[in-house]
Amino acid sequence: MAADNATEGNARIEVLISDMNGRLRGKQIPIAAEKKVWSGAVRLPTSTQSLDIWGYDNDEITGLSMTIGDPDGTCVADERTLADMPWAPQGSKQVLATMHELDGSPSFQDPRAILSSVVDRYKALGLTPVIATELEFYLLAGDWRDRGIPSPPPALTYRGEPNGFQLYDMDAVDLLDDYLTTLRAYARAQGLPEDATTAEFGPGQFEVNLLHRPDALAAADDCIMLKRVAEQAAREHGLKSTCMAKPYTDHAGSGLHVHASIIDVQSRNVLDAAGGEPKRLKSVCAGLLQTLQDAQLIFAPYANSYRRFQPGSFAPVDLTWGLGHRGTAVRIPEKDGPGARIEHRVAGADANPYLMLAAILGGMLLGLQNDLDPGEETTPAYVPADAPKLTHDFLTAVERFRGSAFVADIFGERYQKLYGETKHKEALSHLRTVSDFDYRTYLPRL
Repeated sequence: MAADNATEGNARIEVLISDMNGRLRGKQIPIAAEKKVWSGAVRLPTSTQSLDIWGYDNDEITGLSMTIGDPDGTCVADERTLADMPWAPQGSKQVLATMHELDGSPSFQDPRAILSSVVDRYKALGLTPVIATELEFYLLAGDWRDRGIPSPPPALTYRGEPNGFQLYDMDAVDLLDDYLTTLRAYARAQGLPEDATTAEFGPGQFEVNLLHRPDALAAADDCIMLKRVAEQAAREHGLKSTCMAKPYTDHAGSGLHVHASIIDVQSRNVLDAAGGEPKRLKSVCAGLLQTLQDAQLIFAPYANSYRRFQPGSFAPVDLTWGLGHRGTAVRIPEKDGPGARIEHRVAGADANPYLMLAAILGGMLLGLQNDLDPGEETTPAYVPADAPKLTHDFLTAVERFRGSAFVADIFGERYQKLYGETKHKEALSHLRTVSDFDYRTYLPRL
């Protein structure tokens, strides 16, 4: 009993915000002081959400930190996201929050606020996006820090080598059943609408599907918390999970597919073709295709992200659409009835779910409000030869993002500048870094 009391005495509530990279930052508050969370007394510097991937505050290019005194913002907790933390001392909780300025307005830097502003555009039209996500990730052996490179969990190797491709392989699922059972238990404890779990191509690669939500913000919350649940479950078993888009050179990358439909105030699916020509679905596809190049930096936010976009891979390169065709950037799984929807197949698992959904819903909105033509449908018998393409180059994606009127409209000019300049610095750092490939390839020969 004393041990139980000691555990409960260590209980905490974690107030979490998302930075631009989808990393959760925040504070731990003793559970006895929980009322501070709901009274608006939890503050963080607003610059917390402008940190780059290394955790630097970018003040030299943004002027959002010490240049202006590094002011505080208020973490406004979203009570509906309150959930237990089964990996923490008994009684511990977590809650997601949106950063607000001290004047009460949502911070222009907050990814949740950005997504909410796009959802508000739909509300003004009497429409509600319905969203589901499918997250792929790799499970790694726990010695990745010592080795300096990833390797599959020992249960999936023979003499240190992967057993081979494992797509839908139930042996792979069975061999890691302890981990997957913990993951599912954590997901249930947090109220995540977890559905199917499958083994994917790569050794230790899995996909977890989340059920549709008639609330895009809740769907993004689910996705970002699933990433955390996957990592916490991995730690419990001495493993590591990663949403890095391409952790292995010779194995498949990890994607984050999004299924989206739209309902009106009578809960009717406005994308339903009702057995006829899917004109509105096609226009929505066109809106997505027309904005993909400008928004690629949101779907592929790091240098490593661009290693997914290779010819012959499952990550789409051509800006194409098709009915039921998994080789396209935008797929229509169903065109008739309440299940009529699009599947957006471009984003990597490393994407920030809030920014990703803001970009997707922005592209769909363009197609809803205009009569757009997506071009010829991709079929098994026909692939458009002249389809525009996504870039393989990080810096090119940065420049497209920085110059896009669509991005400015959806994310706001201030966030476009903040995100664009932060990623520009990251891209230049990547270009300047001499890699192991350089040493292995050029040093012995030149």
